Amino acid sequence: MKNELFSIGPVTIYGYGLMIAIGIVSAYLVTEYRAKKAGKDLDLIFSFTIWSVGGGILGAKLLFVLTQIKEIIANPKILLNVSDGFVVYGGIIGGILTAFVFCKIKKLSFLEHFDLAIPTVALAQGFGRIGCFLAGCCYGRETSCAIGITFHNSSFAPNNISLLPTQLISSGLNFLNFFVLLFFSSRNKKQGRIGALYLLFYGSGRFVLEFFRGDIERGNVGVLSTSQFISIFIVLAGVVMFIVTSLRKTEQEIPEQEMPEQERPEQEIPEPRETATSAE
Repeated sequence: MKNELFSIGPVTIYGYGLMIAIGIVSAYLVTEYRAKKAGKDLDLIFSFTIWSVGGGILGAKLLFVLTQIKEIIANPKILLNVSDGFVVYGGIIGGILTAFVFCKIKKLSFLEHFDLAIPTVALAQGFGRIGCFLAGCCYGRETSCAIGITFHNSSFAPNNISLLPTQLISSGLNFLNFFVLLFFSSRNKKQGRIGALYLLFYGSGRFVLEFFRGDIERGNVGVLSTSQFISIFIVLAGVVMFIVTSLRKTEQEIPEQEMPEQERPEQEIPEPRETATSAE
């Protein structure tokens, strides 16, 4: 595992940053493809993506500051390292809130665009976790099992100790989440349910995986890690969102008699037949 991949003159290419970039670009390209098939305005989709990514980065950094506030007060120089110190859940929450604000400003359907873009968030996360693996952050507990990974030159993970590869497990789960969400998207008739499934799948997987993480300095709320605590609310939000959106009627499901009068299909009124009259 090597974070410094190669250098071009004075510029060093890091594995973590490269994987994040690949994830963002891949997510946008897939979103653009899906938007084009749905007949969406691609300029709006590009702006939607930029807003969401920007909000996600700010949210990820903000949650890191909140979880490490004591360390930052003791050593404010931590904030100067802009390439490190991001929390995934902060990025998810920040990105969703920013996307919601963007849709309100542009008078777009948030749930429709949420469903359109959210599968690709899982795709980006899959690449991002590979970056974590290359850097050595987000590492797992010490293990003696065959799948253990040993770091030798990591600035984050303990070196020369066999650790669970939680980064790669998380990456695999995120890629699986991406394909599962795409599968359901092709069969979904209710706006908001794909977003709800993302929250359910990711929150549940993250809660379980946290038991195998070894970087305990990430903060905790009681006996739970900070991410586990947030996962509970993410899963609950997904459950509520799925139920509410499933109960809502789509336009196609509204019975004809319940449609506004002007939207009902016009029926041809047969012309009255002329009855023959006797000449007598």
